[in-house]
Amino acid sequence: MARTAAVTAPADRSEAVLSRLYLTVTRRLDGLLQGDYVGLLPGPGSEAGESTEYRPGDDVRRMDWPVTARTTVAHVRRTVADRELEAWIAVDLSASLDFGTARCLKRDLVVAAAAAMVHLSARGGNRVGAVLGTGAPAQGGSTRRLPARTGRKEAHGLLRAIAGTPSRPGRSDLGALIDMLNRPPRRRGVAVVISDFMAPPHQWGRAVRKLAVRHDVLAVEVLDPVELALPDIGVVELTDPETGMLHEVQTADPRLRRRYAEAAAAQRAEIAQTLRGAGAAHLRLRTDSDWLLDIVRFVAGQRHARTRGIARPAPAPRPESEAR
Repeated sequence: MARTAAVTAPADRSEAVLSRLYLTVTRRLDGLLQGDYVGLLPGPGSEAGESTEYRPGDDVRRMDWPVTARTTVAHVRRTVADRELEAWIAVDLSASLDFGTARCLKRDLVVAAAAAMVHLSARGGNRVGAVLGTGAPAQGGSTRRLPARTGRKEAHGLLRAIAGTPSRPGRSDLGALIDMLNRPPRRRGVAVVISDFMAPPHQWGRAVRKLAVRHDVLAVEVLDPVELALPDIGVVELTDPETGMLHEVQTADPRLRRRYAEAAAAQRAEIAQTLRGAGAAHLRLRTDSDWLLDIVRFVAGQRHARTRGIARPAPAPRPESEAR
């Protein structure tokens, strides 16, 4: 029943699928960022930039006295315009994402979510970069950093790199992957973490809290309906894609299905509580729902909250009955 094979499409087909996906995202999300900035032109900004030598007409209120004293030449501190946003995306490509029982694999949903986040971020001269995690280092997994760049061509190249990165056996160190977004220290921006968050929250919760101190953090959780409730389909042999272990399960047992659902609900509640406690916004995407519509609703809700002056809420996960 479950599709557990990794995507092995040829390069030309993958490129066509990615282009169609990006076009779909553009059509559905175009216009959502209109009015995000206070004015049409970048203002003076509030983030500190580099120091330059004083020129007649410069604002003396921005004198950089430490540099002036050190060089004996008057310097002023430039500021970076608030409009110039830098967004970073941490993408967890562990082997557990090569699973899906509905419309797509969780890995496909990760690529789709990354495409939406890149489209929402890479506008108006904004820069977008990414860090990728591909399994346990002891089993050939690694982390990879894709530098932040501007432009549509660079954004599309970023998505090609994400879609073309194969997963490795084992589970990525999600905490270490998130910590990569803090190194080197950057000015305030947007940080997005896309994962199924299968790792225990104590392994990555502190990293999210640390990241949220300086940046606006969005956690995108991807899941499959079978991870929430086990269907009654008789005896099933399940394979853990991260460890390779085989488990034979009798799904016809109602007590087993009840315990499974209770454990899954507790796990997801712990994930949501950890993200909420860290101050991160939480978006949950499922392989059996319209993920793009879920993103549109989330973005619209966030904008509505900001325009009303409400602190960014972490939306509560939908009940299982509503999700279906």
